[in-house]
Amino acid sequence: MRDGDQRTDFPEEFLEKMRGLMGEEYAAFLDSCRGRRMQGLRLNPLKVIRDGQRRKIIAELGLTRIPWARDGYYYGEDIRPGRHPWHEAGVFYIQEPSAMAAAELLGAEPGEKVLDLCAAPGGKATQIGGQLKGRGLLVCNEIHPARAKILSQNVERMGIRNAVVTNEAPEVLAGRFPLFFDKVLVDAPCSGEGMFRKDADARSQWSPENVVRCAGRQAHVLDQGAAMVRPGGRMVYSTCTFSPEENEGSIRFFLERNPDFYVERVSGQKGLDRGRPEWTPGGQEELARTFRIWPHRTQGEGHYLAVLRRREDTSFGGAGNVREASRVKDKQVKTMWREFAEDTLTEEGMKAFGGEAKERLVLFGEQLYFLPEGMPDYGGLRVLRPGLHLGTVKKKRFEPSHSLALCLDGEQVRRSRDFGAESSRMAAYLRGETFETEESGSGWSLITVDGFSVGWAKQVGAVLKNHYPKGLRRG
Repeated sequence: MRDGDQRTDFPEEFLEKMRGLMGEEYAAFLDSCRGRRMQGLRLNPLKVIRDGQRRKIIAELGLTRIPWARDGYYYGEDIRPGRHPWHEAGVFYIQEPSAMAAAELLGAEPGEKVLDLCAAPGGKATQIGGQLKGRGLLVCNEIHPARAKILSQNVERMGIRNAVVTNEAPEVLAGRFPLFFDKVLVDAPCSGEGMFRKDADARSQWSPENVVRCAGRQAHVLDQGAAMVRPGGRMVYSTCTFSPEENEGSIRFFLERNPDFYVERVSGQKGLDRGRPEWTPGGQEELARTFRIWPHRTQGEGHYLAVLRRREDTSFGGAGNVREASRVKDKQVKTMWREFAEDTLTEEGMKAFGGEAKERLVLFGEQLYFLPEGMPDYGGLRVLRPGLHLGTVKKKRFEPSHSLALCLDGEQVRRSRDFGAESSRMAAYLRGETFETEESGSGWSLITVDGFSVGWAKQVGAVLKNHYPKGLRRG
């Protein structure tokens, strides 16, 4: 390691490689790698719907804008947003700033069918969910079971009602949903060089051989993702590495294998640098239309992004079997849901489910779900979350789920109790405590923090029985 390379835990071969690539920018690049990482969060547009709410959150947490993400903000080292009650209510998602760029470039629109192929832990998936605004279909997939569970929990916390979480290999989904999605995000597994300054494990596991292995995996995942993009549809590829083999190189070879795709020209992206076609042998000039984020040029970790478009005039043999999922036929189950909804939800709350909830119900054991519009047949797939979990159907009653609470607001329910984020009542609720109220009543009440839903309580007389999930309660 040469003089001036003060970070002794960076792999020497990595530093030599970057010195050759960066040239006169290498010193600034290395300084940024030794510097502090930036911290960010993204406000949830499904929750933060009024300007006054946004201004309050920005002021209280001391947030400043991230230039490439409309709902993204930096926060300071002295802020601990993960402990704030707003976090439990899904008001924001803590996310590395550069990681917000991929879903922003994907640009999902309400009503579209969208796939996040490598979705855990859920930052980009929940960002897409906010873009869809509850309309259309979002399929969030993760091949690793433990990470898929974390993904499902984050989808729940952010109040996304039109998401399905699957735990499948990319080729399994590609075989089921050919040419089905309007937009696909492939946040590919990579060598993680862009995360070196924040992740010691990424530094210790790096090797030139691993870079080559990652590029091979990326080729497979990209091809499977492409198989599910409809003609005229968009696919965004992203990594958190600097390696040209995994970035411009992966896109170069993808385009050679898939001539029906091209790199889409996207302009006006603040804070994003161009791709470097000269870093891959035979690199097409269109690779300059891809993007890089450099830690020495902006406030974020290292990322690479490419926006790919399938040509509209591409002809194929058909979109395959995408039958709709089966619905609940049990009249008793439908009656139990209707009775709960009529007692608990306002007319506006009923409209939140499209006015056709009874036609989009599906039962898994005792668990009742509300299917997203256009959800295909999921038979034979490993599905963790087939839609919005409404609650549990018991012998003589229906018990609403935490998921349902988090996708509602105070105007959509007949009974609600609002507590301030710093109040003793909110602290008691998050600890799972039951407490008395000044007014008597009966039925399910939505608990909100500064107007944001955080969970259920069931009122019996003058007592509010706490139904905040035991696994989430604070000590």
